Parts: sequence; C-alpha cells; structure tokens
Amino acid sequence: MQDFLRPQLDDAALRQMSALALAHIGDGVYELMTRGRLVTCGLHTAHGLHSSTVRLVRAAAQYEAAQQILPLLTEEEQTAFRHGRNARPKTIPKSSTHAEYAYATGLETLFGWLFLKGEYDRLNALYAVIADAQTA
Repeated sequence: MQDFLRPQLDDAALRQMSALALAHIGDGVYELMTRGRLVTCGLHTAHGLHSSTVRLVRAAAQYEAAQQILPLLTEEEQTAFRHGRNARPKTIPKSSTHAEYAYATGLETLFGWLFLKGEYDRLNALYAVIADAQTA
C-alpha cells in the first residue's frame, strides 16, 4: 500500500518537480505544522485556532519565518529555497507584497522539498526556529 501521509521521492523525481508543485505540498506541510503547534500549545477554541493559523501562515508571516531560517540552510536547501523564491506564480494576493510572496513561496518550496525527501527531523528543526522567533 502506498503511504500518502509520508510520501517520499528520490532526488531524480524531486528535480523533475516544478517549484510551484513543491510549494503546493509545502504549503500544506507548513500549515499542518502550524496547526499542530497551536493545538498542542493550549489554544483550543475553533475561532482562536483559525485566527492564529491564518495570521501565522499568511505570506507576510512566512516572509519573516524565511528570514529566521535562511542563515541556517545548507547549500542544497538554499538551492531549493531559491528555486521557489524565483518561481513566477500567475497571481499574487493583494494582501502581500511581491517580495513577501516570493519568500513565502520559497519557504513553502523548501518545506515541500524536505517533506518529500523524508527529512522530517530537519523540518522540525527549522520549524522550531520559526516558532521560537514567533513567540519571542
């Protein structure tokens, strides 16, 4: 049976994926990690969970998150991030600047790439840095 919860791709398959495809899965990974953090940190009302999630996963917040982890990335991770940052999505939300959206896409691409590589410990380590910065 195929594992859809923890799919893993080899390097050749990952190289064939577009940055926006990686960002698509990375967006879900980042949001799931954020939701998990909020639920386990004691935020229990549906409205509070939703409001906090939206605030933490919007492009401006992801831009700030990317700034926190960029100095910690390996060369290979930087390449994945740049691949996403330089992608050209068809639309950019009015609520964010071009730079914020580009960095948010880079962050999502990195998280998607790490997720599909099965690098769960690295994802958690990077997300922990982001979470610490958001609570400081």
